[in-house]
Amino acid sequence: MRTLEWNPKNNSLTMIDQRRLPEVLEIVSYRTHTDVAQAITDMVVRGAPAIGASAAFGLALAGFESAAQTPRDLFAAYQAAANILKAARPTAVNLAWAVDRILVSALASDLPHADDLRVFVLAQAQKLADEDVEINQRMAAYGAELISDGDTVIHHCNTGALAAVDWGTALGVIRTAWEQGKKIHVLVDETRPRLQGARLTAWELSQYGIPYEIISDNMSGYFMRTGQAQKVFFGADRVAANGDVANKIGTYMLSLAAHDNEIPAYSVVPTSTVDLSLAHGGLIPIEERDPAEVLDIRFQGERVTPLGAKARNPAFDITPNRLITGIVTENGVVYPPFEINLKKVVKQ
Repeated sequence: MRTLEWNPKNNSLTMIDQRRLPEVLEIVSYRTHTDVAQAITDMVVRGAPAIGASAAFGLALAGFESAAQTPRDLFAAYQAAANILKAARPTAVNLAWAVDRILVSALASDLPHADDLRVFVLAQAQKLADEDVEINQRMAAYGAELISDGDTVIHHCNTGALAAVDWGTALGVIRTAWEQGKKIHVLVDETRPRLQGARLTAWELSQYGIPYEIISDNMSGYFMRTGQAQKVFFGADRVAANGDVANKIGTYMLSLAAHDNEIPAYSVVPTSTVDLSLAHGGLIPIEERDPAEVLDIRFQGERVTPLGAKARNPAFDITPNRLITGIVTENGVVYPPFEINLKKVVKQ
């Protein structure tokens, strides 16, 4: 099943509520663009490609919500909805990319009737979602070539089908390598504080039958130092023009340990995640989330932090390009110098 799908029976967007996994597989439904924006903020849906597709369908919902009778008035409603959707999560560039792509197409469509524009925008959102699946599978084919039979791979956060419309990015690579018959093992970073690795990646690997073990984020260096891991794979929420990668917090430390142990570290992203307008990662906005995500963690049913404690909670960090071995895209694997080679694959 897809992580998110349009329901034509009642013009709604259905998606897996990722907050309930692995205990409960719950499907939720949304009828308004503001509810979709809130779902993105609350991480009902997460992962850069999935966020982009959700926002695209959120834009389509705005059209059906609006009472506009002319294409001009309806386009104004789309623009207002776009601003709300873009603000939902600022670090993931796919969100703004998806919304802007549909707005540009809608503006150029020059359709005579508002209802024609509504149908057109929905079709564009569906096209974007379908393309995401095909792009993921192309990335997976390139990335699987980097995994050898017998490898143990460290994976950070969740980058599987749940993080996309279907299949996934970095975890999609691992899944493809497994389906090719390669005997691989995955060490799954818990990915604190929201534990996307322990909750979501482990759940997906269980569905595929791929052997795995969950480790806390601070164990990765040990397994690399002792020769128990051969590759590192993760996704990205935005990649700057020079190859600096913004990804789930903890990626920087993981990449540092990989670099120190001469273990290749790969980021797997669609070219829509590459932001050529930003020269380096220092220009990428970093979302800081509610400290309660850190403070409310419990161990064996008991609170682990003192009452009144304060916390910081950046959701992402920047991994400098010097720590990245290669960036896997749907147009091939990009190697340094990233400043030159990323432009080439994006233009393809």
